[in-house]
Amino acid sequence: MRKVKFGVIGAGHIGKRHMEMIRRNEAFDLVAFSDLKSPEECFVDAGLPYFSDYRDLLKAHPELDVVCICTPNGLHASQAVDAIQADCHVVIEKPMALTRADGEEVLHAALSKGKQVFCVMQNRYSPPSIWLRDVIQNGTIGAIHMVQVQCFWNRDDRYYGKSPWKGTQDLDGGTLFTQFSHFIDLMYWIFGDIHKIQSRFADFTHQQNTDFEDSGLISFEFVKHDALGVFNFSTAVANQNFESSVTVIGEHGTVKVGGQYMNEVETCDIAGYSMPELPPSNPANDYGHYKGSAANHGYIFENIEAALSGQGEITTNALEGLKVVDIIERMYAAGKRPAKQR
Repeated sequence: MRKVKFGVIGAGHIGKRHMEMIRRNEAFDLVAFSDLKSPEECFVDAGLPYFSDYRDLLKAHPELDVVCICTPNGLHASQAVDAIQADCHVVIEKPMALTRADGEEVLHAALSKGKQVFCVMQNRYSPPSIWLRDVIQNGTIGAIHMVQVQCFWNRDDRYYGKSPWKGTQDLDGGTLFTQFSHFIDLMYWIFGDIHKIQSRFADFTHQQNTDFEDSGLISFEFVKHDALGVFNFSTAVANQNFESSVTVIGEHGTVKVGGQYMNEVETCDIAGYSMPELPPSNPANDYGHYKGSAANHGYIFENIEAALSGQGEITTNALEGLKVVDIIERMYAAGKRPAKQR
């Protein structure tokens, strides 16, 4: 059978991860890539066709089926629209866009051209996340009373000094977009939409390396549940990541999925319920001085193969990717962000 032909825009750490996943799959063919840096600077095989301008890549390879967008956040939407207009499906690293309006442009282009949009939210594949969703969706814990999400990470000059776009308002967008959109996606995936949002933001340790807050306290209510919620986050933790967790207080008990990357069930106290043994979680993505979410990109590309062959549904589609952008935009609009002058 004909292989699915891929192009990759952006050859940083995540872009090279996409290339690796494409090469591992016998049903895929990696055709070319684009980056502002040379192949040597990107540490990419010089034998792979290379373009410094992604638009030249799209013009030179009309045979492409799928384009992966692995560039700075602020470029995702416009590059995705261009790839869709070139008759390609797109795989968009989080976030889908930095504004709801830009995300809607991607969705409109995809609907107009009949193309699929795969949004990368790989934490949905973590066994504790799947288990928690089942416990909530099946009613095992009963009515939901309170949900608390905590994301306390370290991001200092070791992180922001590596790439000039990180920490900028126009290309990064903020900690909720870059660091914690995965966990907002999980919250939405498990509990649904939120409203009645109140936010407070602060900047404790990042005055010199970002254009925005490093910490925030956000309260809200869930639309589907008669429940209160809070989302607390910070990248001002000293030395290393501390915790990514969700605690649920329910009618029949209490559960907490925690660890540094929401990768383990720390508490399961539900009346009449025995905790099953879960498959092991994949390790976190390791970037040297800091770590990120679970290394689940393999599942993303398995899903791409299944969806394009008609054997499965997209794990995180364009509407869901857009919803995460919408929630973040509303969280930011509900509070005053620190005024920064770097």
